[in-house]
Amino acid sequence: MSENLSPTAERRAPRVVVIGLASCFGCQINITNIERHLMDVLGQIDLGYWQLTSSAPMPDEFDVAVIEGAVTTEEAAETVRRARERAGSVIAIGSCAVTGGIPGMASGDLAGHVEAVYGDAAPDACGDLLAPRPVSDVIDVDAEVRCCPIDPFEFVRVLDGVLYGSNRLPATSALCGECSRNEKGCFYRQGVMCLGLVTRAGGGGEGPAPAGLGETRRRKGRFRGKDSG
Repeated sequence: MSENLSPTAERRAPRVVVIGLASCFGCQINITNIERHLMDVLGQIDLGYWQLTSSAPMPDEFDVAVIEGAVTTEEAAETVRRARERAGSVIAIGSCAVTGGIPGMASGDLAGHVEAVYGDAAPDACGDLLAPRPVSDVIDVDAEVRCCPIDPFEFVRVLDGVLYGSNRLPATSALCGECSRNEKGCFYRQGVMCLGLVTRAGGGGEGPAPAGLGETRRRKGRFRGKDSG
């Protein structure tokens, strides 16, 4: 059991909460794409709070906080601060939580973007707006699951490391080393634009190559239906 968890958690199933901030919630939905393994994962934890599955309030005590989405309001900042105070470990999942993602694109001129969307003033329902920022700008984060959306199996690996401990270091190499296009020929060498050179490895070879991505997904059997590229 990870040293970040309390002694009480080691005698029971660790309580995990999933918190959603400014995002499309796609990373949370993608967690369910582990399909037949989902019940195995849920059997190892006490899922104490998940906005997508229940309207019940967040419990006062929990061991691991999984956070998706960027921090865009004072209320969201306070939410993650409370989560940090209560949780032994915090995991940020998805580009919005890890880097600011799409919401972070508005951080350079927040007032201008607000005016373009809402006019003279944002409605009260928006709350006290902040320049969008990643979770790590507000609190310390123990682990990250990058990408948009996340690889659900990468999420399971990171959660497993937080729950039980792991000496595996985060990936720092470029995606090219594990890209499925290695079997057929690199797009870059063919003069086709590809972002693999500037994309971090760790997603199981599901790179930005438009032709290779759908093929990798079909081969792994993770996605069904029409390929999205």
